[in-house]
Amino acid sequence: MSYPKIELHVHFEGTVQASTVLEIARRNDVALPVRNAHELADLYRYRDFAHFVTVWVLTTQVLRRADDFRRIVVEYAREASAYGALYVEGIFSPAEPVRRGSSWEEVFEGYCDGAQEARELHGVEVQLTPDITRSYGLDEAELVVRYAAAYRDRGVVGVGLGGPEVEHPPTPFEHVFRLARENGLASVPHAGELAGVDSIRDSLERLGAHRIRHGIRAVDDTGLVRELADRRTVLDVCPISNLRIGAVRSLEEHPLPHLMAAGVLCSLSTDDPALFGTNLHDEYEAARSLGLRARDFYEAGVEGALCDGPDPRTPPQQGKGVRLGCSRPFVRRAPDAGLIVRSPSGSALTAAAMAAVSRISLRLLLRRSPDSGYRPSLGPRDPR
Repeated sequence: MSYPKIELHVHFEGTVQASTVLEIARRNDVALPVRNAHELADLYRYRDFAHFVTVWVLTTQVLRRADDFRRIVVEYAREASAYGALYVEGIFSPAEPVRRGSSWEEVFEGYCDGAQEARELHGVEVQLTPDITRSYGLDEAELVVRYAAAYRDRGVVGVGLGGPEVEHPPTPFEHVFRLARENGLASVPHAGELAGVDSIRDSLERLGAHRIRHGIRAVDDTGLVRELADRRTVLDVCPISNLRIGAVRSLEEHPLPHLMAAGVLCSLSTDDPALFGTNLHDEYEAARSLGLRARDFYEAGVEGALCDGPDPRTPPQQGKGVRLGCSRPFVRRAPDAGLIVRSPSGSALTAAAMAAVSRISLRLLLRRSPDSGYRPSLGPRDPR
């Protein structure tokens, strides 16, 4: 059986192909220290995370206009669709282009327009989770949250925390994420990629995290692994990204199989596919080489996707999983019974009733579930 792909951890700025970076740079009159796509690709050999951040800033600075932001969402949706994706939660870092002269409205409008166009052109449901940049300070962090809240009706469903986690731990952002939850936004920070278990614990306890992006260092604490499994907190893992920046020494040593064997729910994503030379197909092939199943990543994606309406104002409690909100239907998988769609009251919804409710992102998930005979379109490198 072929399972559709649900991607919960991808930075749109990191999806832009080298030729597009150069084209947008010329149009926006942004100078780059390279002359062609080959020279740009040579920059994507990272010594460490700090070097990656340097290259990230160098390349993403070309994005200045609303149409730039719209375009990169639509183009990635086309790529993801070719590899069988039906749902993407995309990340963008709005404070970065604002510092370069874009307006907050231009950034958010561009990404939201892109999400709408992606849905219409490529059938991929795109939701947005803008990142707070850790190194930019609390004032800008609060502005990210306030603008994210203003665009909830355009598909913004959560707020993340990205950037150098070793130098900038999560605790100072506690009140910012409280504000996010009060405004109906879920908490989806990066944690536990290069920093240790304290980064993950603080994200859970201080930031009220509904999911953790990366989280692989949880493997260093068996108590934390049990807690993540018990509370059904999904980790959005990106194996090839972890390998490229040196978070793991080799793919064979990646902790993903150990975490999943311990009962931790893990989704599978690309992180920054253009910058790391990967794609959804390659990530799934890497996972398969570790003995892992596409079905488990699909089920973790269903569990973790914010389109199913977690109530962000009530952070998940240990052993209770995610508390669900009351405004939209949600999906859960019953053992051996396929996907079951239920209303907030708990009663089962028919397909007709499901289609009649407005703003249900899970409509695609239901229609394309494995149980309904879904077969993903094949990407150019997909051997099936």
